[in-house]
Amino acid sequence: MEKVRIDKWLWAARFFKTRTLATEAVAGGRVHVNGVRAKPSKDVQTGDRIELTVGQMPWQVEVTGLADRRGSASVAATLYTETPEAAERRRVLSHQRRVAPPVGADMGERPTKRDRRRLDDLTGRGRPGKGR
Repeated sequence: MEKVRIDKWLWAARFFKTRTLATEAVAGGRVHVNGVRAKPSKDVQTGDRIELTVGQMPWQVEVTGLADRRGSASVAATLYTETPEAAERRRVLSHQRRVAPPVGADMGERPTKRDRRRLDDLTGRGRPGKGR
């Protein structure tokens, strides 16, 4: 086996749970092979560099093995090697997300019922026929 479709390889390397998710990621432009945006039918071979985004995590890997069937996680880990720069960047991003305040923490206290009614009146979402 000298070449494998990129969507099959991403699924076999366990970057995505299903082949459909892998195909959607490739078609959506989140996968680049050797610096060029790939289509799901693009063939990859040993030595190719793949840049992909899974969720919010960017990956940069080099293909070291080929597989078109999904195997164990230990076998999948042998299909690629991650570049040291990308591994460090993923570690930093992970740490930043872990220590970042939760979404909405900077909004202050919750609005009172009176505040909500005023906001609804201003935005036009107030209930019609209710005189306040």
